[in-house]
Amino acid sequence: MTWIFENWERFWEVTEVHLRLSVVPVLIGFVLAIPLGWWASRSQTARAVLFPFANILFTIPSIALIVITPVLLGVKILDEINVIVPLAVYTLALMIRSVADALSAVPGNVVAAANAMGFRPLRRFLTVDFPLALPVTIAGLRVATMSNISMVSVGALVGLGGYGQLFTEGYQTDHTEKVLAGLIGTVVLAVLADALLLLIGRLLTPWARAGR
Repeated sequence: MTWIFENWERFWEVTEVHLRLSVVPVLIGFVLAIPLGWWASRSQTARAVLFPFANILFTIPSIALIVITPVLLGVKILDEINVIVPLAVYTLALMIRSVADALSAVPGNVVAAANAMGFRPLRRFLTVDFPLALPVTIAGLRVATMSNISMVSVGALVGLGGYGQLFTEGYQTDHTEKVLAGLIGTVVLAVLADALLLLIGRLLTPWARAGR
């Protein structure tokens, strides 16, 4: 803990990097997962294709994706996109099933009532289907966010990685306090992110609280 207070500027610098490399992939993966999850919820064929594909993506080691991304995209090794793209892929792989299952769980009588009231597909999705699917979707998003926050540190192997840099530097110089600072930062960031998403979920679904 003393290292954090004595090197606050350095700690805050790696915290900003870690936060950016965690949040941006989550947002990208989540946005991409919404249409794919919707498709999977409406089509058995799409589900049969997308779910195994997502499982395959998630089994690819993160270090392999991070190392190969500069080659595939033709970017510099220290470009943050080398971490953002692999983590966005993992988020997408996790969220496709979450979004699909959440939309599939929307009560059929509610969907029928919305159709009877003349709701067009897009309007029904935005005002009925997706809001009712939010509790399950937010739960999946919390898992994806925790996963990303933990995996960002792997980026230190290519010179990025936020708190991962403290792990690497601490190990190379036998500086245990640096490693401990990175560990504390990762845990605190994960807890805060999870609490924030939980709060957002509750604010967006007041009917769920009323039901309990």
